[in-house]
Amino acid sequence: MPDPKIDIKDSPIPESPLQPVQYTGEQEIQFSCHKNIKCFNACCRQIDLQLTPYDIVRLKNRLGMPSEEFLRQYTFPYEIDKDGVPGVKMKPVDGTSQCQFMTEEGCGVYEDRPAACRYYPAGLLSLRRQDESVDRQSYVIVQENHCKGHFEDKIQTIDQYREEQGVVEYDEHSRGWRQLILKKISSGPVLGKPTAESLQFLFMACYNHDKFREFISNASFRKTFDLNEDKMNQLNTDDVALMHFGIDLLKQVLFGEQTIPLRTGAVKKRIEERWEIVQQRNRLKEEIGRAQKDAYELDMESQQSENDPDDAS
Repeated sequence: MPDPKIDIKDSPIPESPLQPVQYTGEQEIQFSCHKNIKCFNACCRQIDLQLTPYDIVRLKNRLGMPSEEFLRQYTFPYEIDKDGVPGVKMKPVDGTSQCQFMTEEGCGVYEDRPAACRYYPAGLLSLRRQDESVDRQSYVIVQENHCKGHFEDKIQTIDQYREEQGVVEYDEHSRGWRQLILKKISSGPVLGKPTAESLQFLFMACYNHDKFREFISNASFRKTFDLNEDKMNQLNTDDVALMHFGIDLLKQVLFGEQTIPLRTGAVKKRIEERWEIVQQRNRLKEEIGRAQKDAYELDMESQQSENDPDDAS
């Protein structure tokens, strides 16, 4: 039965003329997809797939590519909300809407396909109201005219289907990211519009994991955050652990949650260092200003000498 406690109006998903019915995981669905079905590969020819950070980790590792190269070749950025919170979608084959991984035999990366592909024809809907600290989950069913899978005999619950499609693991690894995005969106005017630098940092920490690994390996980062060698070794070798660390760091940076331990006195020292940098910049500006003033005065004296031959004699 539909869950009457969840109101679609609370959803952060942009408004749609279709207001989906929401279900619990116990809802039964009739669906099956296989190679012999008439519409096989049809959904892969019309993609509009949002990728989660865990999707990117799985795909870029399967392909043996650095995250930046994967993002450039297989994705494009888009804005999740009006404040420009960055998301990533799968880039189709040039000039088409077809997935780059589609083959005549089906998905070329099937074992590591994105969560959205695993869920179809179901979809996860995460909601978080402004007066709540936790998100709530429900499910929707998409029934498109071209899909013949709904006429197959197989019947199972949404939870059973999620288990069968291996999407439970994806949901577990993506929940922190969903909570982060939902909290940002539901905070609205309270949080304010993030700066361009904050949005760039969010994109790096969520999606460009190799670049983020370089960032946390920087000496200044290690001076601020109290991370032992075992933790750093894990972050340098385990992409999934690095992904979760990035989400935790964003919660601390954006919302002030104490998710990563700070070194004693690190904040005060950081402020003092930044103040010294500001002072150095100001002193440099003053020196440049004096040098420019001296050069200007010398130039004026030279011009006066040229214009006054009596003085020159």
